[in-house]
Amino acid sequence: MSLKFHWFLPTNGGDGRHVVGGGHGVNPGAAGRLADVPYLGQVARAAEQSGFDAALTPAGAWCEDAWLSTAMLSQVSDRLRFLVAFRPGLVAPYLAAQMASTFQNMTGGRLLLNVVTGGEPHEQRMFGDFLDKDARYARADEFLTIVRRLWEGETVDFSGEHLSVEAAKLSQIPDPVPEIYFGGSSPAAGTVAARHADVYLTWGEPPAQVKEKIEWIRSLADAEQTRNGRPIRFGIRLHTITRDTAEEAWAEADRLLAGIDEQTLADVQSGLARSESEGQKRMLALHGGSRDDLEVHPNLWAGVGLVRGGAGTALVGSHEEVADRIAEYADLGISEFVLSAYPHLEGAYTFGEGVLPILEERGLWKDPRPAVRGGTAVPFATVGRTA
Repeated sequence: MSLKFHWFLPTNGGDGRHVVGGGHGVNPGAAGRLADVPYLGQVARAAEQSGFDAALTPAGAWCEDAWLSTAMLSQVSDRLRFLVAFRPGLVAPYLAAQMASTFQNMTGGRLLLNVVTGGEPHEQRMFGDFLDKDARYARADEFLTIVRRLWEGETVDFSGEHLSVEAAKLSQIPDPVPEIYFGGSSPAAGTVAARHADVYLTWGEPPAQVKEKIEWIRSLADAEQTRNGRPIRFGIRLHTITRDTAEEAWAEADRLLAGIDEQTLADVQSGLARSESEGQKRMLALHGGSRDDLEVHPNLWAGVGLVRGGAGTALVGSHEEVADRIAEYADLGISEFVLSAYPHLEGAYTFGEGVLPILEERGLWKDPRPAVRGGTAVPFATVGRTA
């Protein structure tokens, strides 16, 4: 088994040496580094130079547009693929299929798609979407049914409760067809994931909870006839604080926590409490809005979720310890890891130079980069090892 590692492009308010919050309708706050093409281009190049396969770009009112951002960044990077998050209710299925085809064909196959239904009614209404949660998932099901048929080259006539197309046919088929990443912890989300997802994504919950999710989705997918034998894989979204020693890593976690003032914490938690997202509720339950007892599993720290919506946990420890936790999730069936750090530029190199070589030695990861003549491309491959 070779695990895949993806990084994160901080289009959600920028980047910095502190936790940049936001998400799920919450203001991200100030950041030290702007989310512009010069800086994000550095992050993208750092990710591909460090051995990451792709980079997730978020979607929502708190972010720069993911389609436009990644289209520009594809021109200042070489190999990195882009995991573009988008909301199916905000764009017509034919147009989305056409956009994906254009992106895929013009970048040489560097597109992956993260389908996000949206969990915040007040934010959805900003975009003109007034459906309730279950209806949004039903619409996503119809949307993905249409899009997948278009990508197969069919002429599609479809009349659903939410979406309809007539004699729809793409003149350009994406090559290859972009893989669909899909997350969600509610029953409605599980049904859509089982039918359409190539990769089911979960936020970074403790292994026992992740195991339950994997078993739930796998059982639904196994029973779903529309998959036609197409396997489903599993991925997890986590932040990382990895250093040469555990003491250094936890000191950095403490520094990030000290930078969160009580008023900001209270404001963000109040905003996140409005969320309809079952996944967000599960993130909030890990810390309960308190600074105490934030290590919810060995090396799994819930401090990020105090001021950031969405993914709220981080792997914290020495490079060897972080590799151990990744191996623990891999044993459960997780094969893809969507990671980030603060700042994202330096964090990509730190993880790539500290953790990936350990995983490579264990046979869990194969470097996707072209071979470098003259020896290892990772000068710090022995950093963070235990005796």
